[in-house]
Amino acid sequence: MASTVVGGAIATVSAGWLDHRRWRRDRGEQNVDTRRALYGSYLAALAKARHTCSIVARETESPLDQRRRAVWDAFEPCISLRYELAICAPPFVVSPAEDTFRRLRDIRDVVARGMSAESSGYAQCRTLYDQAHVTLRGAMRQDLGAEP
Repeated sequence: MASTVVGGAIATVSAGWLDHRRWRRDRGEQNVDTRRALYGSYLAALAKARHTCSIVARETESPLDQRRRAVWDAFEPCISLRYELAICAPPFVVSPAEDTFRRLRDIRDVVARGMSAESSGYAQCRTLYDQAHVTLRGAMRQDLGAEP
């Protein structure tokens, strides 16, 4: 009788322990999937805003207020995703994400002031953004386990 009770207790504890491990593994996978989707959305928003800035910087014949509105509108989706990323990502991803955001904001501001794609100010901002973007992608890949 005692061995039956002990066997039942062991089986119950083992099943509970295995369920808990499965739950933790599933939760971890879900967190990675959530961050993967968020990172993709953030990178896509940055790319779209960066592309719009590039186009507007080359369209110097358009009125300045129209150009300004275009770059501000393209930049806006990055703002909310930036805050979402700040609460979901680890600090080693948030820091380069913030830096990339600030570098893109600098490009937006330069283009909104009327600088063209040939200006040295635009080229400098673009170079700094590209460097920050590479760092950000590396941190995201590391977080998602895609980097060795």
